[in-house]
Amino acid sequence: MLHSALQLLSEKAPSNFINFEFQKINHLISMMRAKYLLVAGIAFSLGSFSASGQLLNKIKQKASQKAEQALDKKLGLGGNQNDPNNPGGQNGAGGPGNNGGPSNNSGGGLITTPPDVNQNIADAQTAYKSGSYGEARYSVQQAMLGVEMEIGNKVLESLPESIAGLPKEASADQVTSTGFGWVGLTIHREYNNNDKEFRVTVANNSAWMSAVNMYLSSGGYSQTTGGQQNWKQTKLKGYRAIIEYNESSGYKLSVPIGQSSLIVYEGVNFASEPDMMKASEEVDIDGIKSMLGEK
Repeated sequence: MLHSALQLLSEKAPSNFINFEFQKINHLISMMRAKYLLVAGIAFSLGSFSASGQLLNKIKQKASQKAEQALDKKLGLGGNQNDPNNPGGQNGAGGPGNNGGPSNNSGGGLITTPPDVNQNIADAQTAYKSGSYGEARYSVQQAMLGVEMEIGNKVLESLPESIAGLPKEASADQVTSTGFGWVGLTIHREYNNNDKEFRVTVANNSAWMSAVNMYLSSGGYSQTTGGQQNWKQTKLKGYRAIIEYNESSGYKLSVPIGQSSLIVYEGVNFASEPDMMKASEEVDIDGIKSMLGEK
């Protein structure tokens, strides 16, 4: 049809005009062919890589979600409500965006005052007389906890303010008790200056006691003439003890002071074993033993 049209045009128009128009038509045909090939190529590519396109869409969606979550977190706008690790979510507690409430930025924490011994004893007597044995037992346990905490604080106060020239670290002072049967009471103090440190721990700890007693009751005085001596039996102020040395943690001296209590000394960056022993001697072992009621 295109050829017939060109022939008809050649009969009714000048030759130079026909040549010009013919060139325009050829150019138009070439452009139409190129456009067709481009469209066909795109269609083929889309058909061949539809699966890849779906994958890319999923990746794009995931990336968009991550970006939105990161922005929400930075702006404090909450987060994924099904994520228990997200403080802004439904399962979070106290985070920004949790039910639209503010985040906590004040408060003094919990009071560490020991239980009132006299009051708990009185409460136990009252509960016992009224037949409330569960309440009586609870009050007795609280009274015991109070007694242990008072003993622990007295032991802590009896420790030196400084040892081997190292001042105490007041913020590290700690008394811990399970409040049951005088088993689990722990008193801890630290002394330090730059990279040198000395730690004292008084404890009712069955695991520690078992380990130390195993060494002490082994019947032999283990030593070696070759290599590094890691531990040995010794004495501190007449008390049998075990001293250990580790290149990374330093010296550790464990001294049982009764049936259930022991004192553990730890020294970091002490020059020698005699220096460690001399520092440990500054603690009043007999006084601590008496306060704990050990025999």
